[in-house]
Amino acid sequence: MIMGAGLALRQGGGMNGPEECPVPENRLISPFRAAEAHHTDAFCLEFAGQVDLADFINAFYTSWLFKLERLVLRVFAKAPTSDAQAQALASGDLDTFAVWRVEGREPTEILLGERSGRTKSWLAIEPAGEVTRLWFGSIVVPVHRKGKLTLGPVFDSLLGAHKVYSRSLLMAAAAQLRRQ
Repeated sequence: MIMGAGLALRQGGGMNGPEECPVPENRLISPFRAAEAHHTDAFCLEFAGQVDLADFINAFYTSWLFKLERLVLRVFAKAPTSDAQAQALASGDLDTFAVWRVEGREPTEILLGERSGRTKSWLAIEPAGEVTRLWFGSIVVPVHRKGKLTLGPVFDSLLGAHKVYSRSLLMAAAAQLRRQ
């Protein structure tokens, strides 16, 4: 259930947009932070109001921006999805969504692995009174190339764009939560 209507204000004023945050301890994403050569990141933002995990998952995967990604996945990965499937994933009635499979789920977080095994997505909520911290994180698993673990030149070249996109996805999810 969503209560409240927007992004929390920072002390001193202004909207609190998504920030890159340290990967938290004791969460489903945590073990990957220390894994050799993995890329692990986390972005968070403060949302004014109480948000449960199901509402956040649904808002994330039905936001306007993620719907564009769903279109790309439908065309290029032959992985069509619907808003009803996003809702079923959110409620725990579905363990797959497009190219992802649920690898772990707790009352305040979910970890999904992409079918190639190279990437994972993590969504979490952290209630704090009248505010809920929304989290989105990514994990990129390295491959062996020339005897070394590497993320590869494609990921290295797209890291800046990945960070912008991650922040944008989190903002789009927050906007979707405000509309719900």
